[in-house]
Amino acid sequence: MKKLVILTGAGMSAESGISTFRDAGGLWEKYPIEEVATPQAWAKNPALVLDFYNQRRRQLLEVEPNAGHFGLAELEKHFDVHIVTQNVDNLHERAGSTKILHLHGELMKVRSTGAGAEVFELTPENINIELGSLCPKGYQLRPHIVWFGEAVPEIENAVDIVSQADILVIIGTSMQVYPASGLINYAKRGTPIYLIDPNEVSIAKSVNVIQKTASEGVRELRKLLRIDTN
Repeated sequence: MKKLVILTGAGMSAESGISTFRDAGGLWEKYPIEEVATPQAWAKNPALVLDFYNQRRRQLLEVEPNAGHFGLAELEKHFDVHIVTQNVDNLHERAGSTKILHLHGELMKVRSTGAGAEVFELTPENINIELGSLCPKGYQLRPHIVWFGEAVPEIENAVDIVSQADILVIIGTSMQVYPASGLINYAKRGTPIYLIDPNEVSIAKSVNVIQKTASEGVRELRKLLRIDTN
């Protein structure tokens, strides 16, 4: 079975109603990066940072996976599908995809600020983390998110996955955020690459462009991969 590797970004979840960061009206216009998504922000005003991610979790519980998410899950019937996502939502999981690597962390998880940095999963019934929310060892909990300026622990695993791809698909990402932007360079020479995005994306590689939304693009991708879409 061929290995189909899919890199997804904010555009993958936009149709579900998840606010994107870099588009007009995105979250960064309301919350500057420096205030909510850096180690310095956490040190300066942890209460604001926690509230920001509490809001994002509440938003996540109000949305559902879109047809694009479900379409990718369906591809597992035909390919060995691996998803490497920059998204911190859990919509791929909720749609049924089974092999997902989150480069930038996961919104429904928190981790200890203690030396062990243990990770804990939140439930829909308990999504708010406040100052004073502690791990069992007594350390403050923080979002399990890779902030700007922090290392990306999963990048080497992502490189390994991309380097094994028989087919590479990029959906809903401008490929401008380092180090995720460099993953495409690890695809084997001659690997077919498909790019799904309604906007023009500049990539210094030969790609098959599908200039459509994630849902429409995944439907078109299935046709190009000769999978019956009926």
